[in-house]
Amino acid sequence: MKEAYLYEKLPQERVRCNLCNHHCIIKEGAKGICGVRENRRGVLYTLVYDKVIASNLDPIEKKPLYHFLPGSTSYSIATVGCNFRCVFCQNSDISQMPRDHGMIMGDRITPEEIVSSSLRLGASSISYTYTEPTIYFELALDCARSATNKGLKNVFVTNGYMSEDSLREIYPDLHGANVDLKSFKDSFYKRECGARVEPVLKNIQLMKEMGIWVEVTTLLIPGLNDSREELRDIARFLKEIDPDIPWHISRFHPQYRLTHIPPTPTSIIHMAKDIGYEEGLRFVYTGNIPGDVGENTFCPECGTLLIERFGFYIKKNLLKEGRCPKCNEKIPGVWKI
Repeated sequence: MKEAYLYEKLPQERVRCNLCNHHCIIKEGAKGICGVRENRRGVLYTLVYDKVIASNLDPIEKKPLYHFLPGSTSYSIATVGCNFRCVFCQNSDISQMPRDHGMIMGDRITPEEIVSSSLRLGASSISYTYTEPTIYFELALDCARSATNKGLKNVFVTNGYMSEDSLREIYPDLHGANVDLKSFKDSFYKRECGARVEPVLKNIQLMKEMGIWVEVTTLLIPGLNDSREELRDIARFLKEIDPDIPWHISRFHPQYRLTHIPPTPTSIIHMAKDIGYEEGLRFVYTGNIPGDVGENTFCPECGTLLIERFGFYIKKNLLKEGRCPKCNEKIPGVWKI
């Protein structure tokens, strides 16, 4: 166990956790919403600092990040636990393990060993992913600082619910993030995720202001968050922050407690992509449809194919030092270490 970061002590041996926007007040002997932070006699501990449940070498495109070191690999890690309870979670076996099964599992590993493994495997970055990285912030922060010193980038694949204190603490060692913007409606967040939408919207803007490379993913679930009105609201919100934010629109497949809803029709995904472009976004991508033309990157000025993809893999990359080879348009992104 390790004493937690970013918490404050309260009377009667209670504590307030300040890692995410739940700001849980935790009484002695209890855990926070995430299930992996426990108050023991007025001291908050993380229960997962050295308990990694998953570690893999992934294409960076799997995050998905399409404008961040394309074609590179990212050493990806996670612990159990999450501060959301999404009924459609694709990694519920580990994210909801503490809540559903009352267990905390994982292999003991130190931040130094994680960084060493990343370098040995030839990764260009470390991704804190699969579950919500905010809930294992102590591990992620210590890894990120060490990784930066070794020339590696750090990436969060996140629900965007971290506190501003968390972002300020890890900056400047967080270089990229893919943020799940699950809906534009607070009612969806409350009902399907056990959270609110406003902190997510604020953090997308804050990360952009801090200079973190941001891409956004929305999983379209038939009948829940796929109306034209809501899609336009999301696209307009992103456009107001920065029209160059890549928006990934992913196809839903039945998962966890939402197995009664069928997969998203590809026509809805294509409709959402068109809406994104109509509202002024310059890079809109389709997800979970391998081979779809919407996986590719095109120059927003002249239409030249710049990066051709199939699923998580690069077939062709024609960018020249981050520019279109035909019209020399600068394409926003992180193209080199």
